[in-house]
Amino acid sequence: MKKLIITCEHGGNKLPEEYKNLIPQNVLNSHKGWDPGALEIFKNFCLIPNYFSLVSETSRLLIELNRSIDHRNLFSNYSKNLSAKDKKLIIEKFYSPFRKIILEKIKAAIKSGFTVIHLSIHTFTPTLNGKKRNTDIGILYDPKSEGEKNFSALFKEDILKKSDLKVRFNYPYLGISDGHTSYLRKKKWL
Repeated sequence: MKKLIITCEHGGNKLPEEYKNLIPQNVLNSHKGWDPGALEIFKNFCLIPNYFSLVSETSRLLIELNRSIDHRNLFSNYSKNLSAKDKKLIIEKFYSPFRKIILEKIKAAIKSGFTVIHLSIHTFTPTLNGKKRNTDIGILYDPKSEGEKNFSALFKEDILKKSDLKVRFNYPYLGISDGHTSYLRKKKWL
């Protein structure tokens, strides 16, 4: 039996009221502030049976939910100069609960005998620093994991049956880079 757990770490560009003036609106509205389209894709995936899902609509420029707690870019250029007290509160209010809920759901599913498949939904800007990215969909996975490799191949095959989109593996990012998925891979589940 399989259990699908779907996350969307960059589903919005919202800021809590106390940080509304921290980041210019034009930056929040850009791909730097969130993943445009990710929330809509996330909602479509949530139509699949036997899943649990969690989305954050808080801007990654406040705190980057897709980075490890000790990553140098956990806080953006806009939020990195906040006081230690503010950073601690942001971690406690936004980062830790998001990560904790997913950990608990995965542990419970495994304990109930499920094999867990975690999908983390993101989008990427089609052009970065003047360079056009040569794909429509990137499926990121750890190439050392046969399970991830097999699932990714089937997922790509299914997408290509239904569309003429260009799908590439581990592009425009590597599937092993620091992120929520790579963090979860390293956990000891039982």
